[in-house]
Amino acid sequence: MHIHILGVCGTFMGGLATIARQAGHKVTGCDANVYPPMSSQLEAQGIALIEGYGVEQMRLKPDLWVVGNVVTRGTPLMEEILDRGDPYISGPQWLAENILRMKWVLAIAGTHGKTTTSAMLAWILEAAGKRPGFLVGGVPQNFGISARLTDSRYFVIEADEYDTAFFDKRSKFLHYHPKTAVLNNIEFDHADIFRDLDAIEQQFHHFVRIVPRSGLVLANAADAVVARVLARGCWTPVEHFCASPGWRADALDNETFDVSFAGQAMGRVRWGLLGEHNRSNALAAIAAARHVGVDPTTACAALGSFGNVKRRMELRGTTAGVAVYDDFAHHPTAIATTLAGLRRKVGKARILAVLEPRSNTMKLGVMKDALPDSLVDADLVYCYSANLGWNPAQALLPLGAKAVCHDNLDGLVAAIAAETRSGDHVLIMSNGGFGGIHQKLIDRLGASAA
Repeated sequence: MHIHILGVCGTFMGGLATIARQAGHKVTGCDANVYPPMSSQLEAQGIALIEGYGVEQMRLKPDLWVVGNVVTRGTPLMEEILDRGDPYISGPQWLAENILRMKWVLAIAGTHGKTTTSAMLAWILEAAGKRPGFLVGGVPQNFGISARLTDSRYFVIEADEYDTAFFDKRSKFLHYHPKTAVLNNIEFDHADIFRDLDAIEQQFHHFVRIVPRSGLVLANAADAVVARVLARGCWTPVEHFCASPGWRADALDNETFDVSFAGQAMGRVRWGLLGEHNRSNALAAIAAARHVGVDPTTACAALGSFGNVKRRMELRGTTAGVAVYDDFAHHPTAIATTLAGLRRKVGKARILAVLEPRSNTMKLGVMKDALPDSLVDADLVYCYSANLGWNPAQALLPLGAKAVCHDNLDGLVAAIAAETRSGDHVLIMSNGGFGGIHQKLIDRLGASAA
């Protein structure tokens, strides 16, 4: 079958394209912005890409158009598809009907930690010899790819609550029908499609309703909103993590913790990841792997070789004694958690936090009042203020002189480079490419030191 994917360069749709190609389909795709690294990954899979959504693509005559949620009414190609009555389907529905219906689906849901937990779980299953398929919203360093299809009965998927398509406003994860479901945490996010937290809770409630009674729900006991969702109704066995007598992680030091379940020791994890949030993610992954028969001791050992996900506290380089990190954090809770983890690692060394408010929620300014508190662990704060409908300088006033805003990227790089000194840690946070700021800063620091 020939499928043509609209919005193919998004993380989810690009992963879907890879899986469809591995399943033996002819796959082509288009997007408004076709550029590396996703374009390179897709072309390496033999997937031809077209820039834009022009109606001339109708000449491809695919058997099916697969539509990403970036596509809206008024898009020329989509309008032509509708006028001609061609068959089309959303990405999540295509995945569910063609791949997931034959699998034991392990779905990782929640506002934060989905990508990391999914990557952990896939790696645990891989280490246990189960060779899972997976689709993750990032690139796990242990695999080097964001998605793959295997002949294993197990499939790990990052279960996103964002909407499915312009013609299907349900959350994506309602298509996945998991047998093992993780609820990491639930906060207000995606202000462009959800009116409030209750609207998000409703989608998570629908998600819980479709997990079979023969399945398992793994719930973060430390999250009050998760508890509220389960209180609406749950027909599946539940195990809790981050609580007694459920799954617990007891830290021995920054990089070692003991795992227990129902008061019984299950194993010890020694790894290089930081923070309580990653221990919580690990508990969820260990518990989910146990549900498909992986001994927790094996899972703990596997996490010792877990390489994290690209853009999750990823050290991009150290130049002139200055360490530059890249992190995906773009919600105040994630920003605070990421900074707290780095602070525990570096002690009293200076942290320069660099933020691009790029997500739809952040661009709308919905979370602006929470930003100052989320950045308190930083010694200096730099905010990229271009293309925002609100004033970040005003929002960051509680931070006083330690917060600086720039609406010019080169000016921002220059300001950061001028302030840094050997021993500093620069943490750059964005859910986008941020104009290549990481390499620009590294290059400038190198040139200054030469």
